[in-house]
Amino acid sequence: RILETALTLFRDRGYEKTTMRLVARKARISLGNAYYYFASKENLIQAFYFRAHQEHVEACRGLLEQEDDFQKRLLGVVRAKINTSMPYHRFSRHLFKAAADPHSPLNPFSDQSGPVRRQSREMFVQVVEGSRRVPPSPLRERLPDLLWLYQMGVILFWIHDDSPGCDRTYRLVERTCELIGRLVRAASFPLIRPLVRTTLELLDDLDFDPFTEASAAGSPPSLRNQEVDR
Repeated sequence: RILETALTLFRDRGYEKTTMRLVARKARISLGNAYYYFASKENLIQAFYFRAHQEHVEACRGLLEQEDDFQKRLLGVVRAKINTSMPYHRFSRHLFKAAADPHSPLNPFSDQSGPVRRQSREMFVQVVEGSRRVPPSPLRERLPDLLWLYQMGVILFWIHDDSPGCDRTYRLVERTCELIGRLVRAASFPLIRPLVRTTLELLDDLDFDPFTEASAAGSPPSLRNQEVDR
């Protein structure tokens, strides 16, 4: 009830104007009780991230169990992400204002977002490992990381998409998944291998790996006492 109340207030009033005191009053509980379960507004958003990820996992379960074509698996997973996010389209625009700050705990690259970020990456590990059309190559190991970053780019596009039913986002996903499928199949060709190697060297040179923070260990954000209650 606390989380649902907070999401409603975030949608209606925006993140900045919603306080924990207001959340508690609307949820008809004491402020101390609200803080017992959620230490801050940021903790509420992390709980939302986790719930949204769980909805995405459930939406992809059948596809990942039955389909073994890489391009179709990728297309299905990214489309499912947009499908399950659609009810939060307006809210995501409000949230983006706070999450875009590189130093915000709401930023998807922050340490606080790490547990959900790593679980989201595992979706793309499944996409790659369950595919019959991903040839062994130096790219294969880093491919889940790159696909997660690709999905983040799609989400950013979706946040700003004003087309009816976010039709432009769905068209973007369809066309780019086709392109990615072709590039992955071509990655093992002798003429393409130097380009793949240069790309991976660039990633190493930039030292950019959003999945190896110091806070890598930890449980998904949720109710503060969930582990104790179990």
